[in-house]
Amino acid sequence: MTKAPLKVDRDQILAFRRRVQALDERLPMSARSLRVAAWAGIQDSMPRAAVLAIHARVAGTEPETWADPALAQIWGPRFSAFVVPAQDVPIFTVGRYPDDARGRRVAEDMAAKVADHLQGRRLTDRAISAATGLGNGMRYGTTTGTLRIRWEGARAPLVWTVPRPEISPLDARIELARRFLHVFGPSKEAAFAHWAGVGAAQGREAFDRLAGDRGGLVAVRTPIGDGWLLATDEVDMRAKPGPTAPARFLPSGDPFYMFWGADRELLVPDATRRAELWTSRVWPGALLVDGQISGVWRRAGPDVTIDPWRRMTASERLAVESDAATMPLPGLKRPIRVRWPD
Repeated sequence: MTKAPLKVDRDQILAFRRRVQALDERLPMSARSLRVAAWAGIQDSMPRAAVLAIHARVAGTEPETWADPALAQIWGPRFSAFVVPAQDVPIFTVGRYPDDARGRRVAEDMAAKVADHLQGRRLTDRAISAATGLGNGMRYGTTTGTLRIRWEGARAPLVWTVPRPEISPLDARIELARRFLHVFGPSKEAAFAHWAGVGAAQGREAFDRLAGDRGGLVAVRTPIGDGWLLATDEVDMRAKPGPTAPARFLPSGDPFYMFWGADRELLVPDATRRAELWTSRVWPGALLVDGQISGVWRRAGPDVTIDPWRRMTASERLAVESDAATMPLPGLKRPIRVRWPD
């Protein structure tokens, strides 16, 4: 007999996601904690967004934590800059290798042209593009697993080559899907494909393989429809929510709100507020107060401007200001100051 879907509500899902992402209580600083924080990758397209995302999850984060040996930068999902666990780079690169012949030709051609030009050197992508005319197309070569980057934020990223990983594209993609479900679940094959930037058929195949691997998947019924959860996460999903953090600043593109479509409705039910968070241009940061997204924030130097979605109590304001003061931002000439609406 087929097992009935596990029914979960919004509060259960958000509590699960906060728990697995260490957003209720920061982890102690260690290589293991950094790997947990970057388990499904951290987008770093905005300068030092990854540092602030790590800071929301790991105590003792410093301005240069993004460069810790436990972490690495790559052109990750949708060819954006990502910080991922260093030992897991092949999962986030080879796992997105195209299945179609044309896509593979493009990936191999871009990687080969970059390697031929570099000849073991490290050059900026700008310099490579000027010499080869590849432009941003060189990023397609990252799915071969042979291109690496280091981006300081204010300058063009350095690019170099590494030996091709031994993992197969399918094995890497299955593990990438496993990580996606652990951090973003419950979810569907199409959402994974969109997030990873792979084809719909690749997303379905990865989920099909997960269904018969390591305990399989659990069917889940959510307020926005049916989805899947790793069977190994079912107990955690059923667990009662624990204490939430008073406040957390999540940067633009943070994994907690890296969603599209109906998944956004679950996270932010109010359509007006969704439009304020997921803008058509650069997303603002999300302000997490007592486990809920309660506003957006932007920063200019040491000044952090808050646009709250509800009236904050005095204790909540104090918690927000206290968390803001700990942001590990380099080069500030005065303490961080929070600006509230008049």
